[in-house]
Amino acid sequence: MEKKEGIGFFERYLTVWVTLCIVIGIVIGQYLPVVPHTLSQFEYANVSIPVAILIWLMIYPMMLKVDFQSVKNVGKRPKGIIVTCVTNWLIKPFTMFGIAYLFFYVIFKSFISADLAEEYLAGAVLLGAAPCTAMVFVWSYLTKGDAAYTLVQVAVNDLIILVAFAPIVAFLLGVGGVSIPWDTLLLSVVLFVVIPLSAGVLTRVMVIRRKGIEYFNTVFVRKFDNYTIGGLLLTLIILFSFQGETILNNPLHIVFIAVPLVLQTILIFFVAYGWAKGWKLPHEVAAPAGMIGASNFFELAVAVAISLFGLQSGAALATVVGVLVEVPVMLLLVRIANNTRGWFPDGK
Repeated sequence: MEKKEGIGFFERYLTVWVTLCIVIGIVIGQYLPVVPHTLSQFEYANVSIPVAILIWLMIYPMMLKVDFQSVKNVGKRPKGIIVTCVTNWLIKPFTMFGIAYLFFYVIFKSFISADLAEEYLAGAVLLGAAPCTAMVFVWSYLTKGDAAYTLVQVAVNDLIILVAFAPIVAFLLGVGGVSIPWDTLLLSVVLFVVIPLSAGVLTRVMVIRRKGIEYFNTVFVRKFDNYTIGGLLLTLIILFSFQGETILNNPLHIVFIAVPLVLQTILIFFVAYGWAKGWKLPHEVAAPAGMIGASNFFELAVAVAISLFGLQSGAALATVVGVLVEVPVMLLLVRIANNTRGWFPDGK
């Protein structure tokens, strides 16, 4: 592990790739409608089977990196974990709901129908209730974060997702007047969290037992580096082949959705980062804590939005806009974190 990667080529230009996928998907939807029509035939319990397979390709490689053995170290430095958990689970979902509700139902009321506002709100809530589990390792590295402690933070969040994601989403969507089927929500959590997480843990244990931790970290995990991005991009092409008509009819809606998502990202970063500064935590813990809260497990959000509301829904579109804006906004926050290193006890 001598060569630690920063943000890779595909990740650095993720916004470009997502934009290309939007274009490709819309073109397919407009000129090759047989493609989305055929794909729509392969569904089970409201879950698109092709999309489910692609989402597993996205999520499984991330789960390989989660080391739950690290959770036993939580008690050694609890403050950073407290900042992360409280920000992610007691603040972030609710501020996301509030900001999204304000923009979709009040500020942009004249431009967005009530039905679309409801679906965009649902997509925003799904993003807000899913803290980042993968890209945060990149953001941590770029801010010279404590890699081991970041791993603990991510592992704890993954354990919380198992029990808190579905109830929080159901509660907030209920408050917002969005009707969601509990069975589909729980099925989504099983499909896109429990199964890939279990598979990742089992794979990790088996490979390390046979080949050792060094082989696992430097060889095995790297074999899957491009699977996540590839799965994401193919999913987006399929999604936008269904969404093309909506986007062509409402191109400004991408901007309407992006505004509250960007504001929420920046707000939550400063909540966690400022709290860590107030508690005099070292920068190597404070920066990743801010990054975990600010970024989203958008792969999970996209998956659940498609399962709950369908490929053609405004909720699915909102989660994809989250993908579109995340990388440039997070790179801005990385720069802010690095430029404010002097605010912290270990800053130089």
